[in-house]
Amino acid sequence: MTAKDLGYVHFWDPGTNPEAPTLLLLHGTGGTEHDLVDLGRSLVPGAAVLSPRGPVSENGHARFFRRLAEGVFDLEDLHMRTGDLVRFVQDAAEVYGYDPHRVVAIGFSNGANIAASVLLSRAGILAGAVLLHPMVPFEPDALPDLQGTAVFLGAGRQDPLVPEASTLRLAELLTTAGARVETHWSPGGHNLSRPEVEAAAQWIRKGEQPWN
Repeated sequence: MTAKDLGYVHFWDPGTNPEAPTLLLLHGTGGTEHDLVDLGRSLVPGAAVLSPRGPVSENGHARFFRRLAEGVFDLEDLHMRTGDLVRFVQDAAEVYGYDPHRVVAIGFSNGANIAASVLLSRAGILAGAVLLHPMVPFEPDALPDLQGTAVFLGAGRQDPLVPEASTLRLAELLTTAGARVETHWSPGGHNLSRPEVEAAAQWIRKGEQPWN
């Protein structure tokens, strides 16, 4: 298997710090595989970076799965694309040689939602995740065992796209599944703020994180 066989247009950087986890960067609607590279490098300097481009086009804007309306997801497509992303992460580990047990997702908006879908459906794929402005992608019939998984949720009190109740419910689901969850609230809307990014960086640096 080669990089061309992985099924996603993507960016790969092996990094310079073999002790750092591999970062799976997942952009928001309309983004590209380059959008979160600088953010990832600032959060974990020297980490390897794997950043796919969303394969779904919504009026020319790249996404990781289809939606029927704002905040209404095509669940059949979501589950299919979640499986595709999981296989991409596993296959890319063979191609690029990173440890598949030390992958940390960093996702914004649509990218955070598919990372949350991976967490809620597939234990052991992600060692951790930084989910920036996510919502509950779906509610599983049975929760996976997420013991040993760490998740940071970044949310905005005035986010017009993600109701506060959805953030709280996602935190509840992940915690019930056994994940260690930290939620950071900013006063703003559906955008990244410097305090939010700084809080995520501080959280990643904690020595007890499972990938350290």
